[in-house]
Amino acid sequence: MPLNPIPSSLPRSPQDAGLNASQPYPLLSPQVSPGCWSECLSTLSPPLSQVSQDAGLNASLTYPLLSPQDAGLNASQPYPLLSLQVSSGCWSECLSTLSPPLSPGLLRMLMLEYRRMLIEDFSLSPEIVLHCRGEIETHCSGLHRKGRTLHCLMRVGRGDKGSTVDGLCQSALQTLIQSADPGSDYRIDRALNEACESVIQTACKHIRSGDPMILSCLMEHLYTEKMVEDCERRLLELQYFISRDWKLDPILYKKCQGDAARLCHTHGWNETSELMPPGAVFSCLYRHAYRTEEQGRRLSRDCKVEVQRILHQRALDVKLDPDLQKRCLTDLGKWCSDKTGTGQELECLQDHLEDLLSGCGEVVGNLTELQSEDIHIEALLIRACQPVIQSHCHDVSDNQVDTGDVMECLVQNKHQKEMNSKCTGRSNTLQLIQMKDFRFSYKFKMACKEECSNGDVVICLSTRQRVSLKCRKQLRVEELEMSEDIRLEPELYDMMECLKERKKQLSQQCHQRVFKLQEGEMLDPELDYQLMRVCKQMIKRFCTDVDAKNMLQCLKQNKNSELMDPKCKQMITKRQITQNTDYRLNPILRKACKADIPKFCQPILNKASDDSELEGQVIGCLKLKYADQRLSPDCEDQIRVILQESALDYRLDPQLQIHCAEEIPGLCAEEAVAQEQTGQVEECLKANLLKIKHDLCKKEVLNMLKESKADVFVDPVLHTACALDLKHQCAAVTPGRGRQMSCLLESLQDKRVRLQPECKKRLQDRMDMWSYAAKVAPAEGFSDLAMQRVTRELKDR
Repeated sequence: MPLNPIPSSLPRSPQDAGLNASQPYPLLSPQVSPGCWSECLSTLSPPLSQVSQDAGLNASLTYPLLSPQDAGLNASQPYPLLSLQVSSGCWSECLSTLSPPLSPGLLRMLMLEYRRMLIEDFSLSPEIVLHCRGEIETHCSGLHRKGRTLHCLMRVGRGDKGSTVDGLCQSALQTLIQSADPGSDYRIDRALNEACESVIQTACKHIRSGDPMILSCLMEHLYTEKMVEDCERRLLELQYFISRDWKLDPILYKKCQGDAARLCHTHGWNETSELMPPGAVFSCLYRHAYRTEEQGRRLSRDCKVEVQRILHQRALDVKLDPDLQKRCLTDLGKWCSDKTGTGQELECLQDHLEDLLSGCGEVVGNLTELQSEDIHIEALLIRACQPVIQSHCHDVSDNQVDTGDVMECLVQNKHQKEMNSKCTGRSNTLQLIQMKDFRFSYKFKMACKEECSNGDVVICLSTRQRVSLKCRKQLRVEELEMSEDIRLEPELYDMMECLKERKKQLSQQCHQRVFKLQEGEMLDPELDYQLMRVCKQMIKRFCTDVDAKNMLQCLKQNKNSELMDPKCKQMITKRQITQNTDYRLNPILRKACKADIPKFCQPILNKASDDSELEGQVIGCLKLKYADQRLSPDCEDQIRVILQESALDYRLDPQLQIHCAEEIPGLCAEEAVAQEQTGQVEECLKANLLKIKHDLCKKEVLNMLKESKADVFVDPVLHTACALDLKHQCAAVTPGRGRQMSCLLESLQDKRVRLQPECKKRLQDRMDMWSYAAKVAPAEGFSDLAMQRVTRELKDR
């Protein structure tokens, strides 16, 4: 068991040391265990020669650790001093069983000095001399005493010099560190003490000198501005070996010995490593650290704090996690050999989670799952994000139990002014990692644990109908975070838009993914980050009280407002173009026309693919039925809106764009370039109907004429020109089903009525077009016979 640090006041006389001046020679206590008896006898100075020889020991091997003066004793007072040949296990016993006993102060001082000398002079350890000779000659020649040789061997043992030590040498190093136990008092390690003195004086000055918490304090400041390079190097060299023996962390030992015995069956941690491997104990402890009450036995609060401390420290360097380094050695070399920056190796392993060997994948997955519950394990993230946490997440970061609240808060505040590139980069990476497995999002895992048991569950649950309310709420959070995948960097915003606009040029698999992404965004516009970002202010202006799922619909209704921001208007138009390519991307239309679509457009549906657009064919089909006045009222209302919008902007009519791809730039180039969204391209095509050579383009223009004849409201140019005449001449006529159009045509022919000049001109143009259309198109394909006759009669008057 580690000893307490040496007190500031040491005995400086035989009496202080607990000696009786009248007693010529202290005797060994019979309480010494049989295994240490001969060792203790062999160390007395002056030696007991005969006893030593009887014990088979060479008395000449013994030499005093300290002179009587060094021990604070009177030079005339003989006193047995111990040899450095005594094994570490017997040292304490030999000293503590002398009779009369040493004072506690002197006992601590002797033990401290012994441990310090072990660290400073490698030659005092026969195992190091024997098993590490090659490493010393190759990597550490010229480094002698003051612990420099030992630290050099530690650095090689860590793999920092690009090579590894022999197994026997590694074991000898571990044994020496166990014997010296620098974890209990950092001053034992002079190289570390000298390298870290400035850091201790600034960052850890509030901790008493020699306290075991000094090492923990240094680890907390690793990779911060208060750390110096030489201290960082010495600290990691030592921590590498401390992390491989849980007994070398005195605070962990003190707080968790009861839990280890209760939960991990260590019975005080006194078993040999063969019975209980050191790594197994800590693994057992951290498995119990994050258990819920339903999952059974858990750690005590004090022990959990220490386990969390160790996990936080290990996250800084994969080499401080023995299990991770051992099981991921191959994968680290294969995938992460160039990732040498702070925290990059673990991040690299998480990025390649699907590619890792099973053993490595398991340990990385378990660690990532712990991170989702306790974000403070991600020490580098917490440090980088401290400004935004303090400003926007302090209410959740102060909670003793995190459960994913801090990460969720960081995502929500990712674009605050306090956010910096390091925080953004790491939080983005964690978001992407969370999408790999539902276990990596603690809140999602707990909310949906009954519903999900495999990967890709966010997409799976998004398509299921019977999901619990608790799970649905968390699912929405996950979907919002998933919508950020492609926008985690500003440069990727336009990339996603580019993919959306060029779906035809994409591979089939990529096209399908983009289509599914857009389908989700149209169902819930809040998932459309680009729309929400560009139109943020317009949403506040026009749609503050609108449900999130109706956000795009609200923006569309206010698109032509004088107060609408031009950039937002452009983004709304993009989304309208997307919606009109496929009815499935327009949830409101899909719902309103759920009976009409299979009734009138089934042949088109039969040829449809689940993951690619119908290029407006279904909407085109519904438009024709609108002209024939055969749609249900709800569907008719939605198609009327689409007709009005596409009559102002030809880009909202996919079929027109496809079939008139040559005519638009050839006949209407000037109007197309202007993109004024006033219907000028459509007017140009109508005016040039006789010049159109391609039958499919001609058919689309004829369809526009047919649609406009059905309702004046779907012909914005005509409607604008005749707005006053509609108010004065047709106010009593109910809108819809061509009634107001008929009213205007009758007013045109009534000599008593004086229409506005622009209205009269537009009406006459329309009649000429309809007349031509009636000649070139079959009656059943263009309009009903009655309407054709009315038009003909009006023309003949």
